[in-house]
Amino acid sequence: MDHEVVKYLDEPLKPKDLKLILAKLDLNVDDVIRKEEQLFKQKYKGLDFTDDEWLLVLEENPKLLQRPIVVKGSKAVIGRPLENVKNLLK
Repeated sequence: MDHEVVKYLDEPLKPKDLKLILAKLDLNVDDVIRKEEQLFKQKYKGLDFTDDEWLLVLEENPKLLQRPIVVKGSKAVIGRPLENVKNLLK
């Protein structure tokens, strides 16, 4: 299967791109933030940001984005567990 790998740690996703992915995931920005990540606990836990502000945080700190995210057409899934990807690719 043809595919494209986006190395978002090297080139962080822009907020507009994250919004498109969130729509395909059918999730809110809060659902894709890695809240167990040490950076989140130290710097962002307990803070109240708007969705647009969180998107900027994710652009500046791509490590906080749940991964991997697999996109196929108008749908996307977070790739953990692997079953999510298998179901998407059926």
